[in-house]
Amino acid sequence: MSVSPDLSSDLPEPHWPEIRAWLQANPQTLLDDRSLLEEIGLKPHGRNVVEFGRAALTRLEAAAEREADARKRIEAVARANFAAQTQTHVAALDLMEARSPSDLARRLDAVAQGRFGLTGAAIALEKPGAVPFGWKPLDSGGVDGLLGEHGLTWLGPNFEGLNLFGAAEDEVKSVALIRMSPVFPGDDAGARPALCAFGSSEDEGFTPTMGCELVAFIARVVERTAERWPILS
Repeated sequence: MSVSPDLSSDLPEPHWPEIRAWLQANPQTLLDDRSLLEEIGLKPHGRNVVEFGRAALTRLEAAAEREADARKRIEAVARANFAAQTQTHVAALDLMEARSPSDLARRLDAVAQGRFGLTGAAIALEKPGAVPFGWKPLDSGGVDGLLGEHGLTWLGPNFEGLNLFGAAEDEVKSVALIRMSPVFPGDDAGARPALCAFGSSEDEGFTPTMGCELVAFIARVVERTAERWPILS
């Protein structure tokens, strides 16, 4: 006759190695307890035969659900990336149709709002020198002051004194600033420091850990398009 293991020892709880060793020594005790087998998801089939179907199926179903969830997340990210790239390419075409520097600034602000759901966008250009209508003037050294001497981009919260978004400035919670260096026809001074700025109404709209490839691409399109026209005094 098999004897049940004595689990009522002085130990605070049973130790699995001891239980396992006892079950190995007395396997028939477990096989004969049909109700216990069913409670833990095992189905007995005659003597010394136990079907693991329900437990195995449960594990397989859980794994399948995890894989399906992961696949759905990957597909959602891929769709979002494709949509963002498509909107970026359409925006680039719209910007390249600009007829003047002021039209370029207007179009940039329009595509930022209409295609990317941002609060706005702006082009800023350092003085000395003329600044086109619709662009934001910056004092000499202003770009380095915002991005650092060798900085190319800055993504993060909006900060006091930026003042690049006009009437929408109070709505802007986070910004993306991209350095530009356009060379305008007839300008003997060479490249002029400039910024392409994007503003979001969301605190997490732009963050330091976020990739900036798409906004940087738009900034390059703005920079090259702006070089079509001389900056008149």
